[in-house]
Amino acid sequence: MKSHLTPCRTVMAICIASLMQGTHAADEAPVTTITVTGQAARIRNALDVQQADDSIVSVVHADAIGALPDTNAAEALQRVPGVSVERDQGEGRYIRVRGLGPDLNSVTINGGLIPSPESDRRAVMLDVIPSALIRSLEVKKTLTPDQDANSIGGTVEVKTVSAFDYPGRFSSFEAEASHDQHTGQTSPKIATTFADRYLDGKLGLAAGLSLEKRKFGSANIETGGNWDFDDDKVLLEEFENRNYLITRERLGMAFNLDYKAVAGQRYYARTLLSRYSDTEERQAHVIEFDEAQDAGELGEAESTRELKSRKETQKILSLTLGTEQQLGPWQLKLAGGISRASETTPDHIAGAAFEGSDSFADVGFHNGEQPTLVGPASLYDAQAYGLKEVELAHTQFKDRERHLRLDLARNLQVGQADIRLKFGGKASHREKTGDEDIWLFEDLDDAGQNESQLQLSHYSDGAADWKLGRFGPRIDASKIDSLLGKLDRTAYADEEGSRVNDFSLTERIRAAYLQAQFETGDWRWLAGVRYEGTRLKADGTGLENGSFIASHTARKYHHWLPALHARHDLDRHTSLRMALTHSVVRPTFGQMAPGFVIDGDEASFGNPDLKPLESRNLDLGLEQRLVTAGTLSAYVFHKRMDNFIYGTDLAGTGRWTDFDEASSFANGGRASVRGVELNYVQSFAQGWLLSANATFSDSIASISRYDADLGRMVARDVPLPSQSDRTANLTLGYESGPVSLRLATNYKSAYLLEVSDVLDARRDLYVASQTQYDFSASYKLGKAMMLSFEALNLGNEPYYAYMGQRRHNAQFETYGRTYKLGLKYTLN
Repeated sequence: MKSHLTPCRTVMAICIASLMQGTHAADEAPVTTITVTGQAARIRNALDVQQADDSIVSVVHADAIGALPDTNAAEALQRVPGVSVERDQGEGRYIRVRGLGPDLNSVTINGGLIPSPESDRRAVMLDVIPSALIRSLEVKKTLTPDQDANSIGGTVEVKTVSAFDYPGRFSSFEAEASHDQHTGQTSPKIATTFADRYLDGKLGLAAGLSLEKRKFGSANIETGGNWDFDDDKVLLEEFENRNYLITRERLGMAFNLDYKAVAGQRYYARTLLSRYSDTEERQAHVIEFDEAQDAGELGEAESTRELKSRKETQKILSLTLGTEQQLGPWQLKLAGGISRASETTPDHIAGAAFEGSDSFADVGFHNGEQPTLVGPASLYDAQAYGLKEVELAHTQFKDRERHLRLDLARNLQVGQADIRLKFGGKASHREKTGDEDIWLFEDLDDAGQNESQLQLSHYSDGAADWKLGRFGPRIDASKIDSLLGKLDRTAYADEEGSRVNDFSLTERIRAAYLQAQFETGDWRWLAGVRYEGTRLKADGTGLENGSFIASHTARKYHHWLPALHARHDLDRHTSLRMALTHSVVRPTFGQMAPGFVIDGDEASFGNPDLKPLESRNLDLGLEQRLVTAGTLSAYVFHKRMDNFIYGTDLAGTGRWTDFDEASSFANGGRASVRGVELNYVQSFAQGWLLSANATFSDSIASISRYDADLGRMVARDVPLPSQSDRTANLTLGYESGPVSLRLATNYKSAYLLEVSDVLDARRDLYVASQTQYDFSASYKLGKAMMLSFEALNLGNEPYYAYMGQRRHNAQFETYGRTYKLGLKYTLN
């Protein structure tokens, strides 16, 4: 495996040399503070925040979010060191921290854990949180014992607006129009924020509202990795062209109360409601060759026209209540919260397929990276296709979390040492449920529909507008709905799919911790330990050779997680920092799914008996605060993980000895990731701003499965999924008088997307490197009014995934550019 760690070793050597010097510390800032800031318009404020935190944390403030072209929370975080973003249809959705996938991170809003709306994931989609409601974003890259241990990459803390963030009454209103180059659609967005104090300044009220409706689309060519290895050739079995039309609506509301009755007492309530709906139409033209073909060859092929049409609505509701009290020498913090997330997709067309009446001759393709269809005109004739089947579905998933937390702290004098002692505990209860109903409409000629009535020509409204070439007839979803409305759906119920996909997973976690901060000579230390005990219940239904079987699993496990943080100030501006921590991440809900299907010698199932992923983490680095507003830092990190989880085929092992296929998930051996983060931020007197950061990392994980030909287990090493060896950001800015300009570049190198076959590395799916350029500009029309302009994805960077080698397409998708024009009015 290629290594990129020369800079890492250099920085480690510098850090060890500094440790040996034992230079006297002069700065009196708090212990164990490690922070890397984003591109904030107020760099000094960001650096002040970094010196007040007890863990390694990346910070993005509201003013930085406003200065850069970032639509949501995920895109706002992509500018900080070690953080990269995963996009969906060109929009930032999930974040990766130090190369670790989204499911290895956690998200909290105002201190409360946020569950995931999606059926099978722990990762929270950060694009559901509008940037207008955010006060700050923090990515905690290391954990102190008083923090939840459920992240290996990082914990994203979202803090919404508070009245005490402003000197007095504050109100703002902004309106924006965005134009999507791909579809030619223009979409609106409005946001407003209000904050004020009452009762002689003791009661603070802050509220925010954000509304957005965006229409856009994408064009796609994908094979899904359906390539066949034939001697010295790699032949294509099938591919499809896809056209997406999407409307995304976001509604975000925040309402926060703070009450400070007397000094040392504070009560607060934090609420956030996010509603995200995604209306998507996906047209697909599927080509399946009778025999796998090479580029430039012609042969016979089956052709199918498909439609998926649905409106998916995701909601997140978070309520946190708490108080902070000074009780003599003790400081008490008590907080409780309820969070709910849901994903509902009412009756929708999960798949409608029109098959060609016969094989088509002289069909082929050219260009393995973007397979371009070659074939007769009849491929595009709607009368050549008849309706084969329609799948109708209704799904609903819920994720609910409740928690109660208590923290107590006091300062002690032990001899000549000042010690801050802190201890506490937390109880949380989480329940994930899924309910899916499926109806499969097929053999419709038996329901009185003759062959001519089932032709695509009756269900098409013209050709689809596909930006990558000729597509052919578009299927009209309303006409499919009209057909289904005439049929008795109860006669087409798919009991197998409906019951096997229903599940209930319950997770109870009890935690307690003890930590102490103290000084010894020139060093400041934070040391402690956290205990977490977990109880898991998983209930679902399995199908074995036509018979339904109840599935139930109950487990419990315990973890002791020590941590040690240290800080040594080399001079007033330079600090050496270290953190040794432990963390644990439970398997995703999809990996633990209790449902299963066993059909003869083939099986597919989740694995509720999976062990959690455990990690030991080391961080070491130097940070220098520049005389002018700026910072220069370098950190090395190493994470060693046990019980790495991956998808595999268990056929030939255990109870699956006589099976040809048994698709599930398994715990691997050890995995590791190591790397270096470099960061430089500088604000110059002439109004220029330069921000640059880069992360170089390397990872390895061991996976294995039974090889029937060899009669034994075979293992190989792979990179961690979603881990890019290199990520980098460069932002150039200029501010002078009413003018503010930003040009931002974000880069991430190729990464492993999926291991398709443990025994065959040639079938691994990778995502190619991506570089995106964004530009923003604003002009103040007066003290209260500002005009803004943004241009996103200036280079029209596509998403490209490939199998094994770049010339073997898995997915190519292009989105076009987006332009935004906005007006903001603010009163302070």
